[in-house]
Amino acid sequence: MQDLEAIEDNRMSKLIIGLILDGIGMLTYSVFGLGEFGDIIWAPIAGVIMTRMYKGRVGKVAGFLTFLEEILPFTDIIPSFTLTWIYTYFFQKK
Repeated sequence: MQDLEAIEDNRMSKLIIGLILDGIGMLTYSVFGLGEFGDIIWAPIAGVIMTRMYKGRVGKVAGFLTFLEEILPFTDIIPSFTLTWIYTYFFQKK
């Protein structure tokens, strides 16, 4: 029973952290003129964080896609951390 609680805690922690990180990714556009410059700094950081949050192939692919999403112009609206969480806990076959 305690293992199930630990899994649920980890699941909720990843969701909360993911929502915060998606918010940080979108914040670069809240300051006029900072958008793309902020993305140059944030994109590699977000990619590494994603790779460490989700292990294995999912983490590697999601890390790469997160990097692309952050570095490409006008794609910051995509919540990549949240989408990866949804994929991991609802769609991935175990």
